[in-house]
Amino acid sequence: MIEISAQDSASTEFKLALTRLAEAELRKELSVTEIAAPKGLAQNAVAFSAQLADSDHSHGHVATGRFVFLWDKSPQDAWAGNFRIVCFVKSNLEPDIADDERISDVALAWLSDALRRRNAVGEAAAGTTTRIVSSGFGSLASEPDHGELEIRASWSPTDDNFSGHLEAWQDLLCVMAGFSPLPDGVHPL
Repeated sequence: MIEISAQDSASTEFKLALTRLAEAELRKELSVTEIAAPKGLAQNAVAFSAQLADSDHSHGHVATGRFVFLWDKSPQDAWAGNFRIVCFVKSNLEPDIADDERISDVALAWLSDALRRRNAVGEAAAGTTTRIVSSGFGSLASEPDHGELEIRASWSPTDDNFSGHLEAWQDLLCVMAGFSPLPDGVHPL
């Protein structure tokens, strides 16, 4: 379960949603913490950050992400209800994989699969994928090329399985970092 700070001035509907959101199981691979929610996006908001470091910490974080849960009594036209989820996930990739334009479609499939596995239903999805391949020059010419993949996505939950949406975001972050999408205790053949 995840701890969420008190939201004393929040709407009753948002407070009830937060109790469901707090039921989310945290993946052991991740360090998830509540962060300050962006201002001005909605009447009520809560946000989380997640980090996944490589096992020996020699390359820093191999994946990072943010999850923002919004509620507004007068949602924007692009929303399909009073709730909206906005997420960001960034992961290191091998340069040859980052250079493959099909990885953008694969990344979106990972998000869809994660939501489906967690029974998290939503609509009015929007977002972008960004592939980055970096090569050093000058004093950094000896550094190996490296790649990154970023997903920025938003959708409106159409159910009250808010914990499932948070768990799907965690699953996406882990899959992008090369971890299995299977639950603990289940091993691929």
